[in-house]
This record gives sequence, structure tokens and C-alpha cells, in this order.
Amino acid sequence: MAITYPSGPPTFSGDITSINRFLANPTVVAKRVNEIAQQRFISDIILTSRTDVSGGAVVFEQDDPLYTERAPEAITPGAEYPLAGLGDGTPQAVKVTKWGQDVPITDEKIKRSNFSPVEKAFQRLVNTLVKTVDGLSLSLIASQVTATQAAANPWTGSSATILRDIMLAKAKVAALNKGYDPNVIVVDDATWAILASDEKLSTLLPRETGDNAVSTGQFRQVAGLTLLPTSNLPAAGAWLIDTNALGGIADEKLGQGYTGDVIETKSIRDDDNDQWRVRARRVCVPYVNEPGAAIRITGIAA
Repeated sequence: MAITYPSGPPTFSGDITSINRFLANPTVVAKRVNEIAQQRFISDIILTSRTDVSGGAVVFEQDDPLYTERAPEAITPGAEYPLAGLGDGTPQAVKVTKWGQDVPITDEKIKRSNFSPVEKAFQRLVNTLVKTVDGLSLSLIASQVTATQAAANPWTGSSATILRDIMLAKAKVAALNKGYDPNVIVVDDATWAILASDEKLSTLLPRETGDNAVSTGQFRQVAGLTLLPTSNLPAAGAWLIDTNALGGIADEKLGQGYTGDVIETKSIRDDDNDQWRVRARRVCVPYVNEPGAAIRITGIAA
């Protein structure tokens, strides 16, 4: 499945009556907020496992063994097959946290600016939750992933060997022989700009279609890896990740009138102050159960 990151924001228009009707409908508010949030959470792209939460915590096994506990044996005709144990990873338990906030939308703003203040409120709620949850998830990954591959030279200089550095990092993950296959590379915005403008990489790209960074300003793939730039990394760098193995996010749905998929919302009419209060929250915890499924390339900055 192709990854689109980030997706464009949806649009909406309506009169005052329809806007208030919109805000009074929890289902359409939740749909709207989650449309804006779609594909903005990098953490949901790189931590793909989903675990149901019971009792406010999630239990998982970290670094499961790759092999059975005994080697296969030669079996004579009619003989019984030996039973081999599977072994277990190290059990881990983490608690979920409720992240959320309210924002006000006054009747005056709706009257004077139509849907614009509602859209801005939704955008800012989503942006703040993304920054918080992605920051938490990326910090967790940075602390759990210990494997590194040093760049031969800084990526900012003429002696940079970016493609080779990336391929060596992929090879190091594959050499673990645990079936890991990195499919994304998460970078900070400055590193993305370096990759997109590197002259050596540019000469290797197809020129016939015009689908390159010089023409489009876009640079989405290198060495079979989808590039995911983010401003929420705890430190500048590049992480190669197998999104099918690294880990997941456990979300807990607490109910009580909240609706929504990734982000739960509730719109509350505050007649005492002539305004709406729109609330957005996410009750979740990220976790890493296969830290070997990622690697950080170091030494890319001069």
C-alpha cells in the first residue's frame, strides 16, 4: 500500500445555522477531525501493530526468539516428530495515558468568519495532538533502538556516500536474519532537504518523467525506502525502520459520548458563555516489541 504523507486538508463551507448544526453532531465532528488527522501521525505509520487495552495497560513480549528451542532432527519412516518449544520474549507492561484539551469557538467568531474559526480550531487540535504523540513515540524509538551504522562521511559534504550508507544500514538489519526488511526512513526536515538536493542521488534518478525533486520539490523514495520527514524527532538523524515489525500503539476507547477513530472528539455547547467547546483526545501508549527492526545512521551531520 502506498503511503501518502502528509495528505491535503479537506474543505468545508456553510451558513451559521449549518455550522451550529455541524458542531452539535458528534459523529460529523469526529469524522472531520480524523479526516484532518489522516496520515499526519508518523507514529501510526511506523508503529503499525494495534493492541486492545484492558484495565488501562497493555502487555506484550519484546524481542521474540527467531528460532525454536531445538534443531530439527532426521526422522525415520513412521517415527514420531520431536516437539520443539517456541520460547518467549521478555514480557513488558506499559500504561496508557490520556492526552487531550478543549478549545473555545465563540458565537461571535462563527457569525463574523463563518466556518474559518471551526477549521482553525480543528487544525490546531490535531496539530497539537500529533506533535505530542509523535514526539513521545519517536523518543521511545530513539531510546529502544540501539543498532547504529556510521556514515562514511557527513552527508553535507562532497565526499558523502549517502546511498551506500543507507544500503549498509539495511544490510546490517537484514544480517540479523530475523526477517526484518526496512521500508521507511524517518528523517528530520533538514536531513530530508539534504537528501532531496544531493547531486549524486539526483544523477541516479530517472529524468524522462520529470518526477524529481528539481521539478516537483518532492522526494519520496530512496533505496526502496519511503522518506518520512518530521519535525518531531528528538534529535537530527535518520532511522531505517521495518514498519511491519517494530512495534505498535495501543489505544483505549473510554466511551462516554466520545466519537472518533484515532482521535476521539466531543463538542460541548457552553450557553453560559455563548460558545462551543470542542474537545479532542487520544488515550494511547506506543510500544516497541522488536527493537532490532530499526537502525540509526549516525555521523550524517558535519
